[in-house]
Amino acid sequence: MNQDLSILHLILNASFVVQAVMLLLVVVSVVSWAAIFRKLFALKKVNALNEEFERDFWSGTSLNELFQSAAQNAKHSGPMERIFASGMREYQKLRERRIADTSTLMDGARRAMRASYQREMDAVETNLSFLASVGSVSPYVGLFGTVWGIMHAFTGLASLQQVTLATVAPGIAEALVATAIGLFAAIPAVVAYNRFARDIDRVAIRQETFIEEFSNILQRNLGSQTATAAGH
Repeated sequence: MNQDLSILHLILNASFVVQAVMLLLVVVSVVSWAAIFRKLFALKKVNALNEEFERDFWSGTSLNELFQSAAQNAKHSGPMERIFASGMREYQKLRERRIADTSTLMDGARRAMRASYQREMDAVETNLSFLASVGSVSPYVGLFGTVWGIMHAFTGLASLQQVTLATVAPGIAEALVATAIGLFAAIPAVVAYNRFARDIDRVAIRQETFIEEFSNILQRNLGSQTATAAGH
């Protein structure tokens, strides 16, 4: 009895539809775990690169030197550094056009940084919707396999004159395995989604704060340059 109701035996003896559902859920689970680990390493890299750039930014290095470094290191730079480079690039282009209006310069730099920020956040949020879909849909796919399996089991019992627990148990047990696999795929995806959503929110807040701080620095520099020009 124990051998007949082993998980492997139940899977091998399930109906074709239930086996197809189980295979689909196993594939989804494997892809989900791959996405989880990929996202975990990607977020660690993003945080490390942002922290490294923030240290350089607040170390007293001039904005021009930071911009040159960001331009040379474009392929390996982090999101925050690319946001900074976008703002500085637009700021310098407007200055080259001899635009002296402070509000025009600041609006241009902010728009460039906001556009870069949106691109960076879209990249950071990659695969997040997939994890959400796995977490919400997998239990229902497993439930479909269970319902189908129970229907198949009871259809097979219709021809029997005497039905006992021993004859019903294997069919119901193999059907319930589909629900178990569905939960096995869904639970890690839901946990990972909640964790990554919280971490991505922190990255977003940190980068938005940097945009505001950098905008204030640019505005102060413009103010000091305007005062210097007025003094001359």
